[in-house]
Amino acid sequence: MTRTIAVDQLDAEQAAVELARLADALAAANSAYHTDDAPVMSDADFDALKRRNAAIEELFPALVRADSPSRQVGAAPADGFEKVTHAVRMLSLSNAFAESDVAEFDRTIRNFLGLSETEIIAYTAEPKIDGLSLSLRYESGKLIQAATRGDGSQGENVTGNARMIADIPRVIEGAPEIFEVRGEVYMSHADFNALNARILAEAEGDGGKRIGKTFANPRNAAAGSLRQLDAAITRARPLRFFAYAWGELSEPLAETQFDAITRLAEFGFKTNPLTRRCDSAEALLAQYRKIEAQRATLGYDIDGVVYKVDDLSFQTRLGFRSTTPRWAIAHKFPAELAWTRLEGIDIQVGRTGALSPVARLKPVTVGGVVVSNATLHNEDYISGRDNSGGEIREGRDIRVGDWVQVYRAGDVIPKIADVDLSKRVQSAVPYEFPRHCPVCGSEAIREEGDSVRRCSGGMICAAQAVEKLKHFVSRAAFDIEGLGAKQVEAFYQDGWIRTPAEIFDLEKSYGSGLQQLQNREGWGDKSAKKLFQAIDEKRHIPLNRFLFALGIRHLGEVAAATLARHFGSWDALKTVLNDAAGEPAMAATDAKARKALLSESPNWSELLSVDGIGETLVQSLLTSIAQPAERAMIDDLADRLTIEDVAAPASAGSPVAGKTVVFTGTLEKMTRAEAKARAEALGAKVSGSVSKKTDLLVAGPGAGSKAKKAGELGIEILDEDGWLELIGQA
Repeated sequence: MTRTIAVDQLDAEQAAVELARLADALAAANSAYHTDDAPVMSDADFDALKRRNAAIEELFPALVRADSPSRQVGAAPADGFEKVTHAVRMLSLSNAFAESDVAEFDRTIRNFLGLSETEIIAYTAEPKIDGLSLSLRYESGKLIQAATRGDGSQGENVTGNARMIADIPRVIEGAPEIFEVRGEVYMSHADFNALNARILAEAEGDGGKRIGKTFANPRNAAAGSLRQLDAAITRARPLRFFAYAWGELSEPLAETQFDAITRLAEFGFKTNPLTRRCDSAEALLAQYRKIEAQRATLGYDIDGVVYKVDDLSFQTRLGFRSTTPRWAIAHKFPAELAWTRLEGIDIQVGRTGALSPVARLKPVTVGGVVVSNATLHNEDYISGRDNSGGEIREGRDIRVGDWVQVYRAGDVIPKIADVDLSKRVQSAVPYEFPRHCPVCGSEAIREEGDSVRRCSGGMICAAQAVEKLKHFVSRAAFDIEGLGAKQVEAFYQDGWIRTPAEIFDLEKSYGSGLQQLQNREGWGDKSAKKLFQAIDEKRHIPLNRFLFALGIRHLGEVAAATLARHFGSWDALKTVLNDAAGEPAMAATDAKARKALLSESPNWSELLSVDGIGETLVQSLLTSIAQPAERAMIDDLADRLTIEDVAAPASAGSPVAGKTVVFTGTLEKMTRAEAKARAEALGAKVSGSVSKKTDLLVAGPGAGSKAKKAGELGIEILDEDGWLELIGQA
């Protein structure tokens, strides 16, 4: 659930809980937007949630999660299309929301490059199109492949559909031999309205036999039209394309961003006429205001302005974070608000047992999307308090029947921002948050410092069990074809599967399982055999997918991959976990006592030493393993599987791949940030402290205690010139 307490008032434990909630919420929103073409929030709303996540991470850098939204791009490609691996990743952009953010972006660029405030840095500013990202690959001037962004690394092959878009040339003259053009597929307002009118007219012309399903907004229409399995449908849709970037190139387009965009236009691509070159942060803001003033008359949707460093050599030096380039940022437009009636409050129980209050609203349109549900965060938020007792909304509580303000900027579903007491009905009574799980009746416990009340029933709670099973078969986990969320829920209700391990006993447990499945509605001989075959195929599973599928709190995809790479095998990781979660910890019933015992275990520090793994996740891992029922469930599952080891990463000739490097002292030929980015790009792990696991210390003038400790430990020490020579940049 969304934390309602101000970021600067969070303590470390509250921050960890909030970061976990944000990770889950943003992952689900990403999936809805990128995979299902059915976004439940606008980009501005999504960005507000990411902004809160970033603010908390800035205040609590030690709590940054391995599955942090700041480290992820998009979502997995949808089924139905051939998958395409991008030669150069398609990354998202970090965001600015205020003028101060733009000034900070400029300051950060200067600091990274070692430039003073008086030196001029040119930028480009262009409208941020609200459409669907597309990469076009040309070889010898011919369009050979078009792919959606997907999760940034892998997208969907929509080549046939892209050929139907008039703005995309099939053949270009004078382009590099390998030439990847990137841009946005969109639909104009006029074409969108005409398309919806045509859909309704066709439905009426069919004698009322079918309902004409219109699109909610131009972005949905564009995405749905491009991702049609029948290219003829795409051809009939009025799609357009703006080019603004590139991927793999066999030769450079130009020396600057602006000139490269000009080259794209010369090759026949449509580029945005509002793109400008600016020589300062003030000039960027002036262009932002100019574009914002024209927003309503452009004839297509934009949700902000994108700023990029103009000099491409600077872009190369600045490089990338895990999911965003350092040399670009999106300055977003504000979100929207609406008022409506709160008709009821439901309590949902998630896979971690969290009791989530959801507002049932009289439907209202907010930012082009019809909203009927909204989060109420937690019991404190409903009562008009934060979890430390301080007032929010000036202490106004929320009651069924209230007239409430809906703000689409903060969760998978929108949130209730305020309440109008002048319209409160006399019969409205304060809402009493349940103290017992509405599903299984178990006590709902709220631990000290936690804003979330959780069902204590564990796997005896049907809601938790079903949600864990749904997570287990989700696309990023086991992804068993034919066994989705609906099938899991049905099989659970019928008693066929209650734990993940039972999925792999499904056919064996029912000697006539095939026959029984055939007799179920919607199943036949072919589909039943296909399901059991799909289950068998997943008996071999990569370690990272196995870990993510366990549904352990705070263990996301990125953290699972990090642990898999570090330990290499399930046996190695399990040994460390079992040793860390020993018998005393397993016997402890008090959460604080268990935490204290776990932190004293010999392998606690080893788990924390894994780059990207924090104390909150380690605590969650060990708490799960320390519970006999949870451990037995994991062991039962592992016994039925072949969990594939993770191969050591290929060094690709890098002399520092896989090594842990520490930088100390003053670097004179590059900034510290630039040195760290280069080391990580070469496969090294950069640490801020020296330990026995450090392989190399790079020491500049002024090196102190770190250099002394490295010498005592016998760690190799290089000066900056030695480091540059080692990595081939002397």
